[in-house]
Amino acid sequence: MKKLFLMMLTMMKIGLFTFGGGYAMISLLENEFVSKRKWIGTEEFLDMVAIAESTPGPIAITGATYIGYRVKGIPGAIFGTVGVVTPSFLIIYLISLFFSRFLSIGWVASAFKGIQVAVVFLIFSAALRLFKKLSKTPFSIAVFVSVTTAAVALSLFAIRFSSVWFILIGAALGLGAYLFARLHRDNGSGGDDGKTEDRADAGEEGTP
Repeated sequence: MKKLFLMMLTMMKIGLFTFGGGYAMISLLENEFVSKRKWIGTEEFLDMVAIAESTPGPIAITGATYIGYRVKGIPGAIFGTVGVVTPSFLIIYLISLFFSRFLSIGWVASAFKGIQVAVVFLIFSAALRLFKKLSKTPFSIAVFVSVTTAAVALSLFAIRFSSVWFILIGAALGLGAYLFARLHRDNGSGGDDGKTEDRADAGEEGTP
């Protein structure tokens, strides 16, 4: 029970100080649950990000639900989800009570301009940390370079392209690489078996 409330408080802290959406939360989630508490591993966290991005709903909520379920099952999923949405719900509710006056406050507008810069750094930091912990294989590097180049080109030409498609394309490439490697391995083992049989036959023929 203590772990449940600790996770809920951690999720509330992350939800309270996360500005700019779920992508900015990735860095905080990774720091709290992978680096600091070690409740999940790096590879599993990378898989969680991919799953949370490709499933319906905000990545912040789906990510918190996954981590909670991984740590404490269904109660953990409930506590994690409630913890991450409670701060934003309360803040938005309070702001809605005096929304027009809130926007007209000069220091609030200035503070949010600074927050926007910090959000960019958080997203970039999360991407950099995840890339550092990614397995550096020729395939993963090729996919990373291709996706990055495509994302930059689409942004420059103002072409709308859902990030879900990047994940689906990456999954298709990964599946294709797996099938190709398996086919190559099967063909290689088949060739080796054939050579072994030939050598065995030759040995039997040479035996008086």
